Amino acid sequence: MLTVRINHDRVYIGDRFSVSFRRTLRIPDDGKTYPLPPGLGAFPIHRVDDFLDQVPEAWREHGGVFLPMYQREALWLGFDSAPWKPNAVKIAVGHANVVSGEPLSMKLCEVAQDYMVCPPQLWLDGIKVGKEVIRQFVAMPLGEGYTVETQLTGKELYGGIQVLVFEPLPGQFPDHPPPVSSQESANKAHRPVMSGVEMGLGAGGTMRQKIYPDPYGANVWDLENYGSVFVHLVNSAQYRNMTGQDPPATPINVKSYAEKGLPWFDLYDEEKGDIIGGEPLTTIKSIQEKEAEKGSGREGEDESVNVSDSSIHRM
Repeated sequence: MLTVRINHDRVYIGDRFSVSFRRTLRIPDDGKTYPLPPGLGAFPIHRVDDFLDQVPEAWREHGGVFLPMYQREALWLGFDSAPWKPNAVKIAVGHANVVSGEPLSMKLCEVAQDYMVCPPQLWLDGIKVGKEVIRQFVAMPLGEGYTVETQLTGKELYGGIQVLVFEPLPGQFPDHPPPVSSQESANKAHRPVMSGVEMGLGAGGTMRQKIYPDPYGANVWDLENYGSVFVHLVNSAQYRNMTGQDPPATPINVKSYAEKGLPWFDLYDEEKGDIIGGEPLTTIKSIQEKEAEKGSGREGEDESVNVSDSSIHRM
């Protein structure tokens, strides 16, 4: 079993793999497909075990960590791992696999790949809904029918984010890193970063992003050697009550960001493939679509923005 620890704004699972949770712009759900929005700093992370007297009783079973999100705020996951000895990684929201749409399991499916390999996968911004397209992770309260979990299962038992990391089998990769210069060259594509109710994740607007095929094969990974963490999401009021701290201020909105000509990002990854993804996720309704169903009057609130070619930075 791999150890789990927090160091500053990252959760480490094992000796080499870590994940951070990055605040970002919520892109409009307007039928357009956007490039990758920037990172706007990391969400603060806290261990559940450090706040046992303040957290909901149900959290004590799962343990893990928690972080604050405003309703309708968006995030992406940044992965850091060793090029010389990668990891297989599964991400779920409300125990629903974001690649396949199936319940989170301890197996790796190779025929219809339901996991990522890190590296080459350096980040994930949402659920896989089509070829080279994802729907952005956006925070919504549990119990209102917006989350991916309730759309797939009809229930909301978990919420949050689940991260499951597998080690490779012994002998598949080197046990020690190569010279530093080789590591730096292989890991140079890191994405630039600019400085009361439990939450789950719903589906926001669409953006261009691939989930790369496993370059090694599912039989490389050691299903008996893994680590996992449950990431609970709380709103700003609950976070303040639990920690006595204010959550970070809401970031700039997407319209103001685009008007200032600030950077968006794209990848030179034409040579890399993209997995098919799971059929259940293609039917997920976005938050905007759920608003229209409910007749809430908010379904038209996402205003389109134009992203100029000159503001898109290729990496």
